[in-house]
Amino acid sequence: MMMWRKIYSVLALTTSVASAQTGLSAWEAGLVLDTALSSSKPELAARDQGAGLGHSDVLLRGPLGPWFSAEVIGSFHTVDQKLETHWENAWVQTRGLPAGWQVRAGRFASQVGYWNEIHPHADDFAERGLLQRAFLGGHWVDDGVRVNWTAPTDFYLRLGMESMSGRRWLPESTSGGRVNTYSLKIGHDWGAEHSWQWGLAWINNRRDPLPEVHSEAEHSHAHGARFVGRDFWLSDLVWKWAPDGNPQQRQIRLVWEWAQARRALPEAGWANGHSAHSLGLVWRFERAWETGVRHDRLQVHARTLHEGEWEMNPGQLRESSVMLAHKPSHRQTWRLQVAHQTASNPGEQPVFANPARRSVVLQYILSFGAHGAHSY
Repeated sequence: MMMWRKIYSVLALTTSVASAQTGLSAWEAGLVLDTALSSSKPELAARDQGAGLGHSDVLLRGPLGPWFSAEVIGSFHTVDQKLETHWENAWVQTRGLPAGWQVRAGRFASQVGYWNEIHPHADDFAERGLLQRAFLGGHWVDDGVRVNWTAPTDFYLRLGMESMSGRRWLPESTSGGRVNTYSLKIGHDWGAEHSWQWGLAWINNRRDPLPEVHSEAEHSHAHGARFVGRDFWLSDLVWKWAPDGNPQQRQIRLVWEWAQARRALPEAGWANGHSAHSLGLVWRFERAWETGVRHDRLQVHARTLHEGEWEMNPGQLRESSVMLAHKPSHRQTWRLQVAHQTASNPGEQPVFANPARRSVVLQYILSFGAHGAHSY
């Protein structure tokens, strides 16, 4: 009962803010509710088994004079049927800097990879892939500063650098080092039907990685990255094809992501690390209907402390997902998803002890007012 009282209070707050928009020229408010019924909780999954709230949020954004803009997002979701809340975004960003420069400061989602820049309610599947769940905590949001430069060219070219606190990525780390990211995005259109984008990112982690957790209880309460290293490389490739030149009517989307973490155990040099691949294909065959498949593979060397010595236990997790989505309007999404996991644990201690043979999720997303901007 307490959980739903909190949700009602959030709804009331959003309604009052939205009604005040007329006095705040160009400011916007919005609410996104992500609800789901899940038959089980797969390895590394964020959603509860049974009924629960996924990544839901309240948004407020707008200009701060002619030179700056701001955004604040309060997020809420359920963990073990209990409501958790946190500030997802709270940033100020420049507008109109010369020569394609832009600076953002505050709390925001890192722009590494493809999916991390996108709000979870805009995902193609009910759960994010193994790569995001294992290496980025599902959706890596942190406190820091970002500097981007976008080239004045016919094709899209963006260079970016971020200096993040890392406290939300590695919340249990005892060191005070920062996490720096460097990214490149390139994209272009091929006529009216085809478009593509390629990205490359490097995460330089100065915070001390901690041993990975293995028990189900620890997993269910973990909020940061599950497997980390000193250096991360991520690459992504996206291709979109609209056969009639109208992506709202028919479209095929192909998304590939790869990541590799080096020096999971710093004193082991470059020999030990983690890697992940994800490949997803989505077909919009009618204006309001989509179907898609995705395959993920995660390979890790989990650290454990045994008799005062660090040991590495290898593990591999595979996940295949199929989904069907109905979107009667841009504010509503119904999605049915079935996922299957298999695990391999050749080490002495199993890294993935409870893979889900079959997990079925029925998801419903409802939004009011403005919502987070979607990337490419």
